[in-house]
Amino acid sequence: MTAAEFTVSALDEAAMLAFGAALAPVLIPPMVIYLQGDLGMGKTTLSRGLIQAMGHRGAVKSPTYTLVEPYSFGALTVNHFDLYRLGDSEELEFMGIRDYFTANSLCLIEWPDRGFGVLPPADLKINIEPQGLGRCLHIAAMTSAGIAAVAKLQQGA
Repeated sequence: MTAAEFTVSALDEAAMLAFGAALAPVLIPPMVIYLQGDLGMGKTTLSRGLIQAMGHRGAVKSPTYTLVEPYSFGALTVNHFDLYRLGDSEELEFMGIRDYFTANSLCLIEWPDRGFGVLPPADLKINIEPQGLGRCLHIAAMTSAGIAAVAKLQQGA
C-alpha cells in the first residue's frame, strides 16, 4: 500500500461517525470526496460525522430527493450530494452543478458514478464495503491534496 492509500475498519455506526469526524480536520478546501458503496454501507453516516465535526448541530440526512444539501461554516461550505436517484448526469448541468465547486467548498458525493462526465475528478475516493458485521473503508488519494489529507489522517491514526 502506498502513502496515497489508507484502509480502516468501522465496526458500527459510532465508528463510522468517528471516522467522519477524524476526516474533517484533514480536508483543506477545495476538495471533492467520492463516497462509494452499496445501499446501507454508511456513506451518509460518514458524511454526518464529518459535517457534525465541522460544527453543524442539526440533523444531517441524505439529500436523496434534493440531490444536494449545503452546510455553511463561515467562509467554508460543505456540499453533500446524493446522486442515487439521478436519472441522467446531464440533469446536473440544469441544476448548476458547477456553482457548488468553489475554492471554499468541500464536496461529499454519494453515488458519484451517476454523475460521470459532469462531476470534477475526486481528490479522495472512499469505498465502503461490508466486513463481517461492520465496514471496511478504503481511502485512495487521487491528487496531491488528497495525498496530503491521507498523510495527515495516517499521522492521527
